[in-house]
Amino acid sequence: MAESDPHAHFPTTCWGRLLRIKDPAALAELCKAYWYPIYAYVRRQGHHEHDAHDLTQAFFARLLEKETIAAADPARGRFRAFLLADCRFFLADARDRERALKRGGGLTFRSLDPSAAESRYRLEPAHLETPERLYERAWAMALVEATMAEVARHYADSGRAALFEALAPLLASFTEAPSQAEVAARLGTTPGAVQVALHRARARFGKTLRHRVAATLDEPTPAEVDDEVRALFAALAR
Repeated sequence: MAESDPHAHFPTTCWGRLLRIKDPAALAELCKAYWYPIYAYVRRQGHHEHDAHDLTQAFFARLLEKETIAAADPARGRFRAFLLADCRFFLADARDRERALKRGGGLTFRSLDPSAAESRYRLEPAHLETPERLYERAWAMALVEATMAEVARHYADSGRAALFEALAPLLASFTEAPSQAEVAARLGTTPGAVQVALHRARARFGKTLRHRVAATLDEPTPAEVDDEVRALFAALAR
């Protein structure tokens, strides 16, 4: 069954904490958030659309059924790095893959809509992107999109959905974003007021993004979060 918003529920709980409390539902949610990055990685490895979907489903089924995540050590690295390394092992192990494919229907979480995932994959840059770099980009996009969705909900809950909708193109730095004067005219306010509102929206976005990045690390320090945020924007800039 397809998710209506695959990025809206990107995990906000430290994965190391999830391992300690062994929460199957939370771990499944964590895996679901990384479904598309793994799918993109598998596709870029040369697997066709339907095979890539089955392999991605099977990979996460194996991950949960064999409690591979529970055996992981968060102190050894980021969750995204652990997932990528385990996926490499999974794809290289033909016998394990065949067994896992037979178990693929027993997932405890819903994946992305296969057609939506493939449509998204076809929009990915094709210029010499390695599977690893595409995985990093997909991870970064998942975090940014989840952050945008959370900030949008914050504005909607406070009755300012229209304001956020007008500011979003500026917040995301779209190439063809309107000017602040154009946004002001649309909202019936002044460019100065838009500048203040944009400053506040960027502050909210930055704080939310850092919170979500921290959730993918184990008891991170501010410096570690800074490093991961830099890695995120570096992946997006490629």
